[in-house]
Amino acid sequence: MTSNGDMLVAEEVHKSFHGLEVLRGVDLRVKRGEVVCLIGPSGSGKSTFLRCINHLEKMDSGRIHIDGSLVGFRPDGDRLREVGEREVAEKRASIGMVFQRFNLFPHMTAMENVTMAPVLVKGEKRDAAAIRARELLTRVGLADKLDSYPAFLSGGQQQRVAIARALAMNPKLMLFDEPTSALDPELVGEVLDVMKRLAKDGMTMVVVTHEMAFAREVGDMVIFMADGQIVEQGPPGEVLGNPRHERTRSFLAKTL
Repeated sequence: MTSNGDMLVAEEVHKSFHGLEVLRGVDLRVKRGEVVCLIGPSGSGKSTFLRCINHLEKMDSGRIHIDGSLVGFRPDGDRLREVGEREVAEKRASIGMVFQRFNLFPHMTAMENVTMAPVLVKGEKRDAAAIRARELLTRVGLADKLDSYPAFLSGGQQQRVAIARALAMNPKLMLFDEPTSALDPELVGEVLDVMKRLAKDGMTMVVVTHEMAFAREVGDMVIFMADGQIVEQGPPGEVLGNPRHERTRSFLAKTL
């Protein structure tokens, strides 16, 4: 069930690959404006769960609502029926996603990367999309890189273009899948600073991260996942500062 304050509600989400159960009944509720950080060891299902939220991966069972609407399915009596790709794309347009790898189009400038989706997917006028792209690239600190191609940008700059590209679709929810893991250490801070500003501006965010300082400072809730399940969740001070479960304590002892 959803409530007026919920942006994301996931219920009993299951997902298997070739007989291996990767998600084992994940439940999550994220309120509007909340920042939720998912932490846990590699292979715990964090990224798979993130991809199920916007239907890049089709869950085997369960339900996911974004702003009160089902993602990827529609009710059909007591069952769910998968919707067509066009309807999935319409829902997905309201969910921004930033990946580990930047996935920019190498033959397009920063401006062109940011303007493309609003024009092609939402039908915006190119001039209006360009004005918005300029604003967003300025917002992420790249006002002087509008005409630069990805090959001439640092990793941190490319990731900031990717964030601007996601924001260009005016998403209700932003998903970040370890957005700093592919960056050199000295470039991590510039991406996290952009994410902190988004959180301050009230963007609802679900962030898969190994950056515990970010989770502690910015997260409203931290969720520790292992073996495809949520083991522990709560405010950062509790989960990171005084974890209840041995599995959480063991993980944090290796990362903090």
